[in-house]
Amino acid sequence: MTENATNSAEPKEVAHGGRRKLLGKVISAKMAKTVVVEVVNHSRDPLYGKYVRSRARYKAHDEKGEFKAGDQVEIEEHRPISKDKRFTVVRLVKKFVEE
Repeated sequence: MTENATNSAEPKEVAHGGRRKLLGKVISAKMAKTVVVEVVNHSRDPLYGKYVRSRARYKAHDEKGEFKAGDQVEIEEHRPISKDKRFTVVRLVKKFVEE
């Protein structure tokens, strides 16, 4: 290989590249600095072809306490913060509007 091929112009991000990002809905915001986010996934059944809904609930770190129940948020994997918390809230996707 040539020297130009190994030294590309753009630096590649190596650290923390494997962190999952998930979209979900805040179910509970009653704890201090913690929200419970429900992530819904639709997958196809391999035998029958029917779409099956599965859900998972994750506790995510919310430093400022700015997210309320009903908000759509994006969470990202993080190092363990407490016994159950392994995610942090990255951004607000959609604010909950009560009718």
